[in-house]
Amino acid sequence: MNIKIEHLRKNFSDFTAVNDVSFTVSESEFVTLLGPSGSGKSTVLRLIAGLESPDSGIIEVNGEDVTRIPVQERKVGFVFQHYALFRHMSILDNIAFGLKVRGVKRSVREAKAKELLHLVGLSGLDRRMPTQLSGGQRQRVALARALAPEPGLLLLDEPFGALDARLRKELRSWLKKLHERIKLTTLLVTHDQEEALELSDKVLVMNQGRIEQEAAPQAIFDKPATEFVAAFVGETNRVEAIVQDGEVYWGPLRFGSYYVPDGSKVTVHFRPNDVYVASQPGEAHTAGVIRSILFLGATESLEIELDKGHTITAHVPTGVAAQSGFHLGKEVYVSVTRSHIFFSLGSA
Repeated sequence: MNIKIEHLRKNFSDFTAVNDVSFTVSESEFVTLLGPSGSGKSTVLRLIAGLESPDSGIIEVNGEDVTRIPVQERKVGFVFQHYALFRHMSILDNIAFGLKVRGVKRSVREAKAKELLHLVGLSGLDRRMPTQLSGGQRQRVALARALAPEPGLLLLDEPFGALDARLRKELRSWLKKLHERIKLTTLLVTHDQEEALELSDKVLVMNQGRIEQEAAPQAIFDKPATEFVAAFVGETNRVEAIVQDGEVYWGPLRFGSYYVPDGSKVTVHFRPNDVYVASQPGEAHTAGVIRSILFLGATESLEIELDKGHTITAHVPTGVAAQSGFHLGKEVYVSVTRSHIFFSLGSA
């Protein structure tokens, strides 16, 4: 199943939730709508599912206009953040429920439910009740229930949002392997950047009801199209610089030439992992002093004062930091990888 969205709009009273959204999802593609709360991503998903009606725009599935078709006729599987399992039904009956509603024979629907339990790695748990399962297991049951009617499209609305960090990571890995196996066209909504970058073939970053950028995960991270994307996806150093003699300067740092008029004010974003920190001076390095160190596990976050009023953050592997003898007050030398710099005219 493939999807084509054209100029979709949705208002709730005087609030515009979705504002002229257009995009496509190809067959077997895994696409993620990523954005902060209130950006319109869940509303887009509900419009595609048929749970909400758009004020204008077109939703096409396999070339057919389904904009006004009832939800039960769209052949869509929907998984919510909060499982929504029937507490009084066994796991097997939960999965088979959609087939029962369609009048499928008991023997057929139970066989299908057991097949799906095996697919999601829960064989042998068919007679348990939802309260006897962990949160991760219940979410996999919810996914199996969505797959039971054999939908052409799977919609996931913050499916791991209620789980702890370790379990979310485990289920992301599991979902990625499942998608590689069954190749079902999938549209995910999340505010979790790691989730979007890890799972997706394509990411659509949303803000205030609009799509700010549509690209592959690496392009979203390395080449943000707007200042919002640069600031929202990943961590950044954000500085306000000025153009002198065709070069963008901020204190002792020079960010290269961007063909903008001298005297122009620009906002520059560069990521902490693109700041190289050394104990010895090198070509194009700038001297600085470590003013704070924050342990993050695999990395350490160093706040480095380059000169008065110019401080940047660098992320350094913990082992490298230890081997280099980085400590508070140590003089170091930094440079910034220019290929991942984002800048915009003016200052926000």
